Amino acid sequence: MSDSKAYEQAKKRAENKIGFYIHLAIYAGVNAILAVVDLASSPEKLWFYWPLAGWGIGVLLHWFAVFYTPANFSFKEKMIEAELEKQSKDKS
Repeated sequence: MSDSKAYEQAKKRAENKIGFYIHLAIYAGVNAILAVVDLASSPEKLWFYWPLAGWGIGVLLHWFAVFYTPANFSFKEKMIEAELEKQSKDKS
């Protein structure tokens, strides 16, 4: 693997991690505000846990995609390679 390709992969993984941390921070902030509003306005009937749980599933999937997919796995890259191979076969 060339240095430029390794750099691009490292850059992409770093951007993905930063994106996840931003997502997590926004999730925590928004859900904290929702919890405060809910507890202040109607503590007898709580609803803030619904968006907390729903959005939490999305955060969990985002975490899994960023930290537990193989470093060299890129669905987009695989599709590009398949298309290039298909084009080369069509030309011959």
